[in-house]
Amino acid sequence: MGSCLMDAFGRLPPPLHSTTFGLFLLIKEFFFSFSHSCLGRYLNMGNLLKVLTCTDLEQGPNFFLDFENAQPTESEKEIYNQVNVVLKDAEGILEDLQSYRGAGHEIREAIQHPNDEKLQEKAWGAVVPLVGKLKKFYEFSQRLEAGLRGLLGALTSTPYSPTQHLEREQALAKQFAEILHFTLRFDELKMTNPAIQNDFSYYRRTLSRMRINNVPAEGENEVNNELANRMSLFYAEATPMLKTLSDATTKFVSENKNLPIENTTDCLSTMASVCRVMLETPEYRSRFTNEETVSFCLRVMVGVIILYDHVHPVGAFAKTSKIDMKGCIKVLKDQPPNSVEGLLNALRYTTKHLNDETTSKQIKSMLQ
Repeated sequence: MGSCLMDAFGRLPPPLHSTTFGLFLLIKEFFFSFSHSCLGRYLNMGNLLKVLTCTDLEQGPNFFLDFENAQPTESEKEIYNQVNVVLKDAEGILEDLQSYRGAGHEIREAIQHPNDEKLQEKAWGAVVPLVGKLKKFYEFSQRLEAGLRGLLGALTSTPYSPTQHLEREQALAKQFAEILHFTLRFDELKMTNPAIQNDFSYYRRTLSRMRINNVPAEGENEVNNELANRMSLFYAEATPMLKTLSDATTKFVSENKNLPIENTTDCLSTMASVCRVMLETPEYRSRFTNEETVSFCLRVMVGVIILYDHVHPVGAFAKTSKIDMKGCIKVLKDQPPNSVEGLLNALRYTTKHLNDETTSKQIKSMLQ
């Protein structure tokens, strides 16, 4: 009987479980050779259902979001046009901020020679137009906040899921991304420019002194006391634009009590996942026609992580978070160091829950 089972070379066949295991290894090896494809990636996770459906609720959705060319559909146009009015001014704001040099020299001279009226006038004359610029930046933050709230309303509404919204309404998703991209660029520039707070502090001190002495102050109509207080709070933040968006998102959630908070947090986590997948998947990344799109995606990914961390009750770093933080940090660390240090610092210093006990030691060490 045993000899009948032998093959032509006199070998016994392997046990059934061994053959099955060998076949599994062969299939697995085949799929691993396509490790960046949907099947390869999800077989690696060991979930056949995810292999067949090409979706992964744990790790986030897998689709290409066209940040370069998305155009609004008819249903998107109303919100899109409203937000577009705001975004068309964003580049000019960044250019003004980048060229902001401050009145440090004039202020120092005035402080060192308090009785020299000419130097006092010169410093005041230098500071007033700069405060006009700072007022413009602050007012733009309010317009940006209104735009964000409009987009959140559109991208979290029923009956669609956040993933469906982002796939269906790519032009709105692109605008949401552009707001986050602008926000991180603005805050990076602001953090490296101490002249902003110095100028504004000098303006407020001088204005207060002029009022006490009943001296008419040119420029006071530009920034009255109430507005100056609000601007002072804004510029006191290390990342003022990000704080504005975080507060706006939190307010959006609290004001829309009929809308589950998950609609908003899932929108943010989905955006983070889409950015991560596009950055780490060669097939997607090769579709970028503009080299700036990589840095755009990186900023957007970090921006939505920070918003999620501020809005979600347990934040982005907990095990229950729908954002793959290890994967996102790895994507950042895979870039040239000089290009992402500011983004890593944003995760280190502007998130809310990084230092919570629920954050794994591995994630903390990745960000050290």
